[in-house]
Amino acid sequence: MRRSHRFLTALAVSSAVLVPTAGVGHAQRRLPIHTMPTRAAAPAHLSAAQSVMKYYGGAVMTGHVNVYVVWYGNWPTASSRRKILTDFLQHVPSPYWAINQTYPNAAGKTVANDISLAGQTDDRYSVGARQLTDDQIASVVSKAVHSKVLPKDTHGVYLVLTSADVTKAGFLTQYCGWHSYDTIEGSTLKFSFIGDPSGPKVRLCSAANGSPNRDPGADAMASTIAHELDEAVTDPTMRGWHTTTGEENADRCAWQFGAVRSVAGQPTNMTLGSRNYLIQANWVNSSKPHCGLS
Repeated sequence: MRRSHRFLTALAVSSAVLVPTAGVGHAQRRLPIHTMPTRAAAPAHLSAAQSVMKYYGGAVMTGHVNVYVVWYGNWPTASSRRKILTDFLQHVPSPYWAINQTYPNAAGKTVANDISLAGQTDDRYSVGARQLTDDQIASVVSKAVHSKVLPKDTHGVYLVLTSADVTKAGFLTQYCGWHSYDTIEGSTLKFSFIGDPSGPKVRLCSAANGSPNRDPGADAMASTIAHELDEAVTDPTMRGWHTTTGEENADRCAWQFGAVRSVAGQPTNMTLGSRNYLIQANWVNSSKPHCGLS
């Protein structure tokens, strides 16, 4: 994942790209983001030396993690796309999620295989629908917390999921999603942006062929959500686990899906709850590190 951060370690500075962001009524600033590149923008695989995951002494989200969703834009409650993503988020605890237990903090504690969808809210274009900035995504989270429609939770990850009619600078040209953190209501909160890529450019953020739920946009978002959650819990403030070049755990396996099988003519690599999904692999940080689904 491409690193954009004001406080990068010296080892990672060479790969840094600082992204200025500005919200309506706010001075321009630089929000630290880690992006998941599109298929077209994905970097070449790292050398063996570059690919070693290292712990930089910072935070890891140990124990139970809560997920909060801001459905930004047009997300009808009964829509099948929203249901696909809600079902995914309600069944994240799995052998796949347990891979994150291979990333301990300084005390040896790890993320638990215990993550839950703890809250949801709808936001009907509070900061507009065209060319949203990173700072505006942060303001969407801030608004939800300030108004108490979502709780302030330092052990949570807030997902801002934008509908297909919402455009955002960098989305579908550079990346499919990102994660970040900011001081909101006096606390450091972690959050992520994932857009709906449905439309002519959907393949930039989805698997090459097929869709297990016959909705390429929703299936693409599920995979990006998994990618961002994996990274948000193991490197929440960009000082946890990553390589010397700034790649985080899910980056090591970006656009790799492992063993894929066909179900009703559509590709899938895991079943969560009653649905099949096609989710990018995660880096198993063991004595024999590899990309895996469990």
